[in-house]
Amino acid sequence: MMDGQGRGRPRSESARAAVLHAVDDLLVEVGYAALTMKGIAERAGVGRQTVYRWWSSKAEVLYEASVLDARHELSVPRSDDPRKDVEAYLDALVAFLAHSHAGAAYRALMGEAQHDPDVAALLASRDILGESAADVVDAARADCGTALSSEQATAFLIGPAFFHVLSGRDAGGIDTAALAERFMQVLEAP
Repeated sequence: MMDGQGRGRPRSESARAAVLHAVDDLLVEVGYAALTMKGIAERAGVGRQTVYRWWSSKAEVLYEASVLDARHELSVPRSDDPRKDVEAYLDALVAFLAHSHAGAAYRALMGEAQHDPDVAALLASRDILGESAADVVDAARADCGTALSSEQATAFLIGPAFFHVLSGRDAGGIDTAALAERFMQVLEAP
């Protein structure tokens, strides 16, 4: 479909991007319960039908925006030192979960998933934290020669910070250097 100025798909993609940029900011302002498809459309400057063209629920919009932002925010440069990489990843994870709008979106979806099976299925469809940790975890596993699977090692890496933030504790109390050291000790244990 073309708009009046001869442009087709790019206009739709720009509207889609506007929705994805608007949703997590709106969530931070109004909270998950007050977030609506109408409000998302208004914030993005598009019609409600435009939002419904790509997503059937506010959870789907929020999840997609969170996944896109998580890819960027949880990407850490690799070095030759797996311990440093683990600590850098934990720093990024804590910043994402505790301070980022995308992290706030992810936390809201985690809470909603506890009583909404559709949101739970959405979150189960893709492990964005596990994906983001994969390179760091795999390098650390290879360096230590651990028998732990990638999934087990990822749980050990992400679990403490994830629990700390999601249980409402102050993220300032997370010692990522100590967590990284403990993670490497777990991997090195016979």
